[in-house]
Amino acid sequence: MAERTLDTTRRGLMAATTIGGLLTAACTSMPTPAEAGGMTAQEKANVAVVGEFLAALKPRDMTNMARYLTPASVYRMTETSPPDKGYDAMEQRLRQFVNSADAIEIRILSTHAAGPIVINHRIDTFTSSTHPLLFEGTGVFFLADGRIKEWTDYTIRAALANTWPA
Repeated sequence: MAERTLDTTRRGLMAATTIGGLLTAACTSMPTPAEAGGMTAQEKANVAVVGEFLAALKPRDMTNMARYLTPASVYRMTETSPPDKGYDAMEQRLRQFVNSADAIEIRILSTHAAGPIVINHRIDTFTSSTHPLLFEGTGVFFLADGRIKEWTDYTIRAALANTWPA
């Protein structure tokens, strides 16, 4: 009988330790009040610029894009793409998708900011009969003087929509 009590106590201790560890980990990973509302005014402004820039990408219309970019902006369509330097190169890279799109939906799933850096997780859908694209990725934007200086998208998954598995 004494062994049974010791065994039960050991199991109870292990369960309590495991649950306690999980609760401790959960509580320590929660943001503190200072972190919870912690974006500075500049970070909020940078997030707004990135959001407005992405919203400016409309089918067959890239006229508003330039106002959000520095003249020497650098863009990498994916982590393995060579950099496109300057507005004209960026426009040329994006034009193949924007011009053929019947509709563009950019759904931002989450956004984080740290100083001049804005990171967002998004799903971009370019509806088109000729160049459909579904892209899920993380965009990293570096801003200077309220405009996007560098932008790189890191692919989570991407495919032409007509070959995307159901």
